[in-house]
Amino acid sequence: MNNKKYYSCFPACIAFTALLFCSSACQNTGGNNEARQSDQQLAIKDNKEPKKEVDKSKSELLTDTAKTLAGINVDAGSKLAALQKSNSWQSHQKFYQNSWSKLDAQQLTKVRDWTKKELQNVNATSPTILYPFSGPDFLYSYSLFPKAKQFVLAGLEPVGNVPDFTSLNESQKNTKLQEARSSLYAILQFSFFRTNDMKVDLEKQGVLPILYVFLARTNNRIQNVQYIGLDKDGKVQQFAKGMVSGVKIAFIPEGETEARDLYYFSTDLSNDGLKKRPEFVKFVNQLDNKVTYLKAASYLMHNESFSEIKNLILADSNYLLQDDSGMPLRSFASSQWNLKFYGSYSRPIGLFSNSYQADLRKIYQSNNSIEPLNFGIGYKFGVNESNLMLAAAKKVASR
Repeated sequence: MNNKKYYSCFPACIAFTALLFCSSACQNTGGNNEARQSDQQLAIKDNKEPKKEVDKSKSELLTDTAKTLAGINVDAGSKLAALQKSNSWQSHQKFYQNSWSKLDAQQLTKVRDWTKKELQNVNATSPTILYPFSGPDFLYSYSLFPKAKQFVLAGLEPVGNVPDFTSLNESQKNTKLQEARSSLYAILQFSFFRTNDMKVDLEKQGVLPILYVFLARTNNRIQNVQYIGLDKDGKVQQFAKGMVSGVKIAFIPEGETEARDLYYFSTDLSNDGLKKRPEFVKFVNQLDNKVTYLKAASYLMHNESFSEIKNLILADSNYLLQDDSGMPLRSFASSQWNLKFYGSYSRPIGLFSNSYQADLRKIYQSNNSIEPLNFGIGYKFGVNESNLMLAAAKKVASR
C-alpha cells in the first residue's frame, strides 16, 4: 500500500476542543538522524539498559528548550534566559498563555476528572501504553494514562529534530518559534492533525518539537533524548541507517524521582509495511502489561490491509480504549472482552461515511445507561458528540 495514500485519510490524532485557536501566530529522520546525533544520542545496548549517571546540565538544557518552545519561563541562570527577553518570545509566550488556559479549562481538566473515575483500575497497574497511528499525541495519552511507565507512539511522521537555540541567530530563533506555533494550530482547532498540515508542518520539522511542548506543558522534566532504531530482533539500539527510526525520551513527572520512557517510532503500520519491516511487531511483543489507545485512526483497522496491527493489539492488550475510528465492534468477541461505552454515536463524519457501524449504533440507541462525555475527543470533537469504548480483556478479570 502506498503510504501517502493511506495518510491522505489519516490525521494522526490529538483531541482538543474547537474553541481555542483562531489564529496562529517536524524534518528529517532516517539518514539525517546520523548527522544530528550529538550528546543527545547515547548508545543503547538493548531494551533493558543499566542505569547511567544523569547529566544534570544536559537535562536542564533539554528541559529549558522544551519550556522555551512551550512558552514557559526558564530560570534566570539558564542558557536560554536571554532569548526569553526578546519581544518575539514574549509574544510566543502570550500565544500559549491565552490558548492553554482555555484548553485546560474547557478540555483537559474534564479529561483528567473522567480518567480518575473511569480508568482508575487501568492506571493502578502502571501500564505500558501502546498508541498506534498517534502522531505526536503525547498530551492525550498522558492525560488519560498519567501513571503509565512507558508510552509507545507510532506513525508515519518523521522524528525530526529540535532547534539548538544557543547556536541560532535572532531571525532563526523567531522562525523556529513560529514553526512550533504553526504546527499546533490545526490540532488545537480541529481535534486532530489534518493531513495537509502534517505534510507541510510535520515533514518540515518532525514530531519531536511537539513532543517537547507537550512534555513541558504537562510539567515533566526531560532527562535524556536518544535517537534510536530497532534491530532485526526488535531490540532498541543506537540509530543506524536502514533501521526503523525512532526516538526515546526519558522524562520525570513533577514531584517524582523515577524516570519514565516515551518512545516514538516512524514506521508503516499497514500489513505491507509490517511485512517489510517486522521489527516493530517484535518490539511490541516484548512489552509487558500493555494497554492500547486508539483515537482518530481513520478507520484503518476496519480494512483487511491493517489486520496485522489489529490482531497484534487484540492478542496481548489487557485493556483497549478507543473511539469508533479504531477497531470495528465486531472485532471484540464477547467470550474474550468486557465492553463499556461512553458518549454518543450516530455516524462517522462525511469523509468516513462508509465506516458506519449499525451494531454500534444499536447499542447506543438501546442502552440508556451509557454515560455522556462532557469533552470532545476524536473526529466529532464537539461536547456530547464523541464516543469512547473501554474494552477489558476477560483474562485480566479472571486473574
